[in-house]
Amino acid sequence: MSRIEARFRGTLGAFALDAEFDMPGRGVTALFGPSGSGKTSLLRLVAGLARTPGRLVVNGEVWQDEKRFVPTHRRALGYVFQEASLFPHLSVRGNLEYGWKRVPPGLRTLNRDDVIGWLGLESLIDRSPHRLSGGQRQRVAIGRALLSCPRLLLMDEPMAALDANARAEILPYLERLHRELALPVLYVSHALEEVARLADHLLLIEGGRIGYQGPLAEGMTRLDLPLAHRDIAATVLDAVVVGQDAELQLTRVASGSVELELAGLHGSPGKPLRVRVAARDVSLTLTMPQQTSILNLLPAQVVELAEDAPGQVLVKLALGETPLLARITRKSARQLNLEPGTPVIAQVKSVAVA
Repeated sequence: MSRIEARFRGTLGAFALDAEFDMPGRGVTALFGPSGSGKTSLLRLVAGLARTPGRLVVNGEVWQDEKRFVPTHRRALGYVFQEASLFPHLSVRGNLEYGWKRVPPGLRTLNRDDVIGWLGLESLIDRSPHRLSGGQRQRVAIGRALLSCPRLLLMDEPMAALDANARAEILPYLERLHRELALPVLYVSHALEEVARLADHLLLIEGGRIGYQGPLAEGMTRLDLPLAHRDIAATVLDAVVVGQDAELQLTRVASGSVELELAGLHGSPGKPLRVRVAARDVSLTLTMPQQTSILNLLPAQVVELAEDAPGQVLVKLALGETPLLARITRKSARQLNLEPGTPVIAQVKSVAVA
């Protein structure tokens, strides 16, 4: 199985980095951490834009070790920066074809028209960059990076410079890339909602060190890690649409043995759908409620409890093999006498499932 293996240890200016990670050779790996934790520094080391002692192997090809350092221009990578630095004198078509024309036809791993379609650029193809919105410019920048046919795509907080409307515009295109692309993507972000929507694998970095690496769903629900203790802590489920009710405007999805009903019509039967359940939207009861407006009543078992914000407790639940987080008050935890092994009913409002 293809992998990307990295180990860097050294200083970049006054910043000390001691990071080692191993990520899949396909899918989106999120490099997540607070400002100043070393995310961009680590990305620049992977790109060869900065250098410190270490080792980097991309799908079996050594890009750096004790004897070898492949310069950036010889690394088969694409890099998307926070700001979409397009060539102002070229049209959208010219920007997209800049890297494409430099790849020998026999080495082109992507179809140009596919990339243009995935990013919704057909109607923009003849525009100049100054006639594009911020979200449109960033989509062109992503397309340009992809059309260089990289073996690794690096994205350094590509939505950080965009306002909320532009982020909402571009996220569906990034989700489509996530579904369509076979190459690995290392995606830097400090926005948990972005990570929850886009990533498969997670690298948590703080103070220049990787504190966790592994599947996204596990990293978001581990009570010993910081993500579970953020205000927007949530459980992410990769589900499949199993049914829809057009009259009632409901979608039913399944993730393993867990079924949920969502408000609205999403996707289509048989198609994958990622759903997110915020910990604050999960309540607990010891008995199955009667005559309730809550549609998702899920038998579960308490796995672990941890103190959270003042007066609050995080409860990790098991729905069979599927984890779920609930944030409740300390008073509620005591009244229900919750402890590991306690059987409960997790209640999730359909309108609360994202």
